[in-house]
Amino acid sequence: MNFEQAITAQVGVFGRLGWSDGRNESFAYTEDDRTVEAGGFATGNSWRRRHDRVGVAFVANGIVAAHQEYLALGGLGFVLGDGALTYGREKIVESFYTAHLWRGFYASYDFQHAANPGYNQARGPVSVSAFRFHTDF
Repeated sequence: MNFEQAITAQVGVFGRLGWSDGRNESFAYTEDDRTVEAGGFATGNSWRRRHDRVGVAFVANGIVAAHQEYLALGGLGFVLGDGALTYGREKIVESFYTAHLWRGFYASYDFQHAANPGYNQARGPVSVSAFRFHTDF
């Protein structure tokens, strides 16, 4: 379930809740059985870039006991599994800036800091930067 809600003309909030029974392999953006996300954003009106957007999000992901056991026994998912697992919820803080370049062209910078990446307390924390380009037709 996703939502996005404007608070004012320049400020909004968003969130996501996700649930799976852990018995089916996911081929979405990540492997999780439980997820909760909350964040906020502001448009660039106050710095004269009305189509720009800046924001921050907080995410917590988890997997069910059967999924944890599968990975701890050496099982592999499409992005998870290295033969061991000391389970811990994956916790992420993310910030982003999307700049309107021209007409329907946008560029974004994204920074994420993840604790317990891959649900493993023995891994991380890790920080990841990303750039994205988007075109509206």
